[in-house]
Amino acid sequence: MMEIGRYEGPQPRLFAARGAVQAAANERDAILDATEELMRELVDRNGLEPEEMVSCIFTTTEDLDAEFPAAAARRIGLDSVPLMCSREIPVPGSLPRVIRVMLHFYAAPEHETAHVYLGEAQKLRTDLEAAQ
Repeated sequence: MMEIGRYEGPQPRLFAARGAVQAAANERDAILDATEELMRELVDRNGLEPEEMVSCIFTTTEDLDAEFPAAAARRIGLDSVPLMCSREIPVPGSLPRVIRVMLHFYAAPEHETAHVYLGEAQKLRTDLEAAQ
């Protein structure tokens, strides 16, 4: 665990990792399963522990309202991380049933953030395709 102010060596830096996934349907289990998969990948690829996380913001497209994505984060143990859910701007022609996330965390200054776009949501960030 990195303690700000007590950390020996270079002070940890605040980072933000982004990600997205498409839910299979506007159903509670589909939203929870997709969000859980996204969060597990984001946490694993960035080598994070809950104590290093500052906050997490979820957004959904307007066609997803059967469950809060934050509920999936609680299911995987992020009980002490402040979570918030919001609605995406309904841009005509945009990918449907998308859950997006921005996770703020502390890590060593040399950390290389891994953004995670799964399945069809990879189309949202083709510039990151090589990193997927």
